[in-house]
Amino acid sequence: MFLLVALSCIIFAQAQYHGDIHHHHPQPYAFGYSVRDHNSQQHRHETGNGHGAVVGSYGFTDATGIARQVNYVADHAGFRAQVNTNEQGTANQNPAAVHVISHQPHVDTVVEPLHSHSVGVVAVPVVNGLGAGLVF
Repeated sequence: MFLLVALSCIIFAQAQYHGDIHHHHPQPYAFGYSVRDHNSQQHRHETGNGHGAVVGSYGFTDATGIARQVNYVADHAGFRAQVNTNEQGTANQNPAAVHVISHQPHVDTVVEPLHSHSVGVVAVPVVNGLGAGLVF
């Protein structure tokens, strides 16, 4: 009896999956969101034309005013992005197919030498499996 039930289930399952396979063509789409709280804001928006081209943007602004906005295009010519930011340490540059546009003023910084100090290390016996064995 068990064998009959098992074979019936297998035959029934196979019968459901022998239909035509439907291939769906890409469809145009659009999505987006925008979130704002008391410390920051974030957003993302994207559209696709159904033929392989995508255009979008995303970005954020934090509580201190640091902001980044990325606008991008992806299509038959590849992925291209433009980054607008005021983040510290950025500069106008164009690595690969990305354009970084910095609004951070250029600052000449002087790097001070780092003076190292010795640190004492003392070995401590492990008690009942507790402790790492070293104390700094």
